[in-house]
Amino acid sequence: MIVTLIIICEVGFWVLLAAGLAARYLLRKPRLGLAILLCEPLLEVLLLVVTAVDLKNGADPSWKHGLAAVYIGYTVGHGHRTVKWLDGHAAHRFDGAPLPRPPRYGRARALHEAKVWLGTLVAAAVASALLLLAMWYVDDPGRTTSLKGWLHTAWRAATIHGVVALTYALFPKRVPAPRERDEDRPLTKV
Repeated sequence: MIVTLIIICEVGFWVLLAAGLAARYLLRKPRLGLAILLCEPLLEVLLLVVTAVDLKNGADPSWKHGLAAVYIGYTVGHGHRTVKWLDGHAAHRFDGAPLPRPPRYGRARALHEAKVWLGTLVAAAVASALLLLAMWYVDDPGRTTSLKGWLHTAWRAATIHGVVALTYALFPKRVPAPRERDEDRPLTKV
């Protein structure tokens, strides 16, 4: 049941996002679009409540409960950025706004990657808090080993993402040199 609800929440996230952006840009009702977009966190609250009730009713903590915690953490850490990014693309497509692109080179790109990594840290922290609360609630170390595994998974993902983000600071991509103009190039035979 928990896995089904996670899938429903993921599909619901994208449906609400599409509906909110459609109301905002196609129907030209930005307040309605915002209201629809603000309903998205209710999906995670629903998942959290159902997971807690499932544990309260005596379900053995399993990988499903861990997945729910990590899913909620990811949504908290990266959901806003995802919505903002897609909103920027919709504004570009329907309102002619500039296309939102992350910086491509140097320090600006490293800072962008660091901000994205901070979202992953928030995701891991939220998932950890939920997992620790579940372990405390169950209060049986023998039954919560799968939840401990999800703790390690969340922080392993944050560490790997941190290493990748750090490479942008240690090995920044340089701005390419301007290309030669066509008339300055030597002619080649075809």
